[in-house]
Amino acid sequence: MSEMENISELEDKKDEAGLGNPETTKRTVCVVGHKNPDTDSICSAIAYAYLKNQEKGNFRYVPVRAGQVSAETQYVLDRFGVEAPIFLDNIGTRVKDMEIRKVEGVRSDISLKNAWTLMTTQNVFTLPITTQHNHLKGLITINDIAKSYMEEYDSAIVSVAKTPYRNILETLDAEMIVGDPETYFDKGKVVIAAANPDVMENYIEEHDMVILGNRYESQLCAIEMSAGCIVVCLGAPVSRTIQRLARERNCTIIVTPLDTYAVARLINQSMPVEFFMRKDNLMTFHLSDYTDSIRDTMSKKRYRDFPILDRHGHYIGMISRRNLLGVRKRGLILVDHNEVSQAVDNVMDAEIMEIIDHHRLGSLETIAPVYFRNQPVGCTGTIIYQIYNEKNIEIPQHIAGLMCSAILSDTLMFRSPTCTWMDIQAAKALAEIAGIQCEVYAREMFAAGSDLKSKTPEEIVYQDFKKFEFGDWNIGIGQITSMSGKELEVIRDRLIPYLDQKFRERGIDVDMIFFMLTDIINESTYMLCYGKDADAIVKEAYHTQVKDRVAYLPGVVSRKKQLVPSFMNAINRMNLV
Repeated sequence: MSEMENISELEDKKDEAGLGNPETTKRTVCVVGHKNPDTDSICSAIAYAYLKNQEKGNFRYVPVRAGQVSAETQYVLDRFGVEAPIFLDNIGTRVKDMEIRKVEGVRSDISLKNAWTLMTTQNVFTLPITTQHNHLKGLITINDIAKSYMEEYDSAIVSVAKTPYRNILETLDAEMIVGDPETYFDKGKVVIAAANPDVMENYIEEHDMVILGNRYESQLCAIEMSAGCIVVCLGAPVSRTIQRLARERNCTIIVTPLDTYAVARLINQSMPVEFFMRKDNLMTFHLSDYTDSIRDTMSKKRYRDFPILDRHGHYIGMISRRNLLGVRKRGLILVDHNEVSQAVDNVMDAEIMEIIDHHRLGSLETIAPVYFRNQPVGCTGTIIYQIYNEKNIEIPQHIAGLMCSAILSDTLMFRSPTCTWMDIQAAKALAEIAGIQCEVYAREMFAAGSDLKSKTPEEIVYQDFKKFEFGDWNIGIGQITSMSGKELEVIRDRLIPYLDQKFRERGIDVDMIFFMLTDIINESTYMLCYGKDADAIVKEAYHTQVKDRVAYLPGVVSRKKQLVPSFMNAINRMNLV
């Protein structure tokens, strides 16, 4: 799977893996190698995740990758029938890692009183208004309800809000004895018949809702004045004559046990929340949003609660600013690296639980102590092989094949100066389990990986590219290997114009770049050098000349053991740090 895949498909696969999903039975821990991963980085992540899953515990270990799979690594995966780990470009916490309050959505026609009751019983300050398909339609807050009660003096507001009669019946604990409860009060104003009938004629208009008592004359007057509805208080009986006349004049009759004061006070609470809800420019977040990106937005808005949606726009729940404080960091195990510059983005926002590596100690720091295993061997796969043996865990054939491939790749088929007797011993034991011969298989693997004709110069440069910090200097070192010197010459001629242009346009975010084109058979490297002082560093480190940005380094094949230490010493001697 490449970084260019459809984002919804990618999220589906992440959800299936349980990444960041707090509702999975076991907490998910990602096992990941460095950016621009090589075969060791990918295979060690898979092998170590398998090992950890054999142990009993409350964690579920998932191998992931922080970059694109190389041709060599893909050959290895295909050879042993293993899928590439899912791509994870950022380990930062997401909204899905937060505690999301499951506040149920309500329909837009419920009454303000009903909404208030739901808020008080659920102890929430915001209610989401949703459609029947669970899409967010709006939000109603306690402040919105308070304003509707305290600041609305328009006697026509109940009809302007198109209030359903069923809301009125519910709010007033009333009974409709004439009319249809499924219709709406959508015309007229609300008036109280406190005067004599002859005075009532002066202020009752067509379609009005009239609140009155048990006086026959007042009821009759309201109906004759074409009132749309009369509300009879204190449960007073309504005569058959009044009921018949109301039906003839299309006047609704409601009877409530409440008194006139209570009805007048409560009638506005029957209005639907849709009339008062906020529905424009709603501030919403998605499950996949990173918490560091929403933190600033939440701090700048004065809203108390924010709705969460899934990628299909369905409402999920609510979060508030305080939920950011308790967000659970993602569990992470690093293999084949221990530097921030080489790690997945936002690595410092994760809970690093273990580090398994064979490189120099880098710049990564942890808040709490972690299990850190670092050995001077040629490959991380060798260390993981040792852990399998120490824990007496059986190695399946496909896992053995992956680890053997990692060792052969990192040690350049035992030719690299980083190779130790432990690497050779591990590779041979794993090859026997996997059913392969080291020399024959390694040549096939390198041949598959060195097929770079179809790749662009950019893809070649960043296929195996690592950043290192030397004091204030940020230096990028890339490497490709091949068993064909002629192929390396062709690639060199393609890369020089590309790197020339990139440095001329300042399109690379490092101070210097060194790119190694390593010939496995002849155990030598042509190195491309770019950036201020790059030529001088190579000359100081290897006592050789750089001609037209190219240096020839016989016997140099290892970035880790030969290039990086030599550069560090040269930079120190030159006082460039």
